[in-house]
Amino acid sequence: MHSKYKFTTLLLTFFVAGCSSSDSRYDIKNDHTPDNVPPLAHIEDATPHFEPYSRGGNKNYTVRGVNYKVYKDIDKFSETGYASWYGNKFHGHLTSNGERYNMFAMSGAHKNLPLPSYVKVTNLENNKQVIVRVNDRGPFHQGRIIDLSYAAAYKLDMLKAGTAKVKIELIKPSANTAKVKPITTNYYIQYLVTSVYQKAQQLNATNTKKFQTKGLFIEDNNHYKMRLGPINNETDVQALLLKVKQQYPNAYVISAKIK
Repeated sequence: MHSKYKFTTLLLTFFVAGCSSSDSRYDIKNDHTPDNVPPLAHIEDATPHFEPYSRGGNKNYTVRGVNYKVYKDIDKFSETGYASWYGNKFHGHLTSNGERYNMFAMSGAHKNLPLPSYVKVTNLENNKQVIVRVNDRGPFHQGRIIDLSYAAAYKLDMLKAGTAKVKIELIKPSANTAKVKPITTNYYIQYLVTSVYQKAQQLNATNTKKFQTKGLFIEDNNHYKMRLGPINNETDVQALLLKVKQQYPNAYVISAKIK
């Protein structure tokens, strides 16, 4: 969301996740569910692993006249309150630590936790649980303790209600564990599904050349899922997604953890 944190107070006024805004940088005035929802059942929880804190988003800040403290070097944290979710309006825009928000990834926003952090979220109304990676700030609404991505809200079965009472618990991986089992993420952009094999071959060749990246198609129940990737950098995949969407508006990102 911002690269130099000396601008934090000003930038957070416009870029905080989960708060309503009429800023012209958003194509959509009011947040809402995506028009075309990809399959979400296969999306796995975020995988906690050691990450150094981001350069951006980890200093104390002020939003709407309220001062917020960012916790430092905490090992334990739990909180009970209401969760909300944010979706289509913010999709593809920068989060507080400079990443691109992906509403189909397992992520969240918190007012105080260091970025990034991992938390287990339990929906106290149905006992469903998810693990999300916190990379954003918000929600700045009274009584709400966390903003969840569309995918995480789907997994917790809280989309229809919009909010749910939850308990969040910090998961703190150790640096030593990360050195033993490094984890990376491969990203793919799925842009079309076709039932014609010849078309899949042609599109794969054409778009691999056009977008200058690797491509593939996967057969699934006599249909072929057209994808670009793998791409191992989230910033790169989000930049490519914007280009692909000019031709394929329903394109979206799929992520896969690689140990």
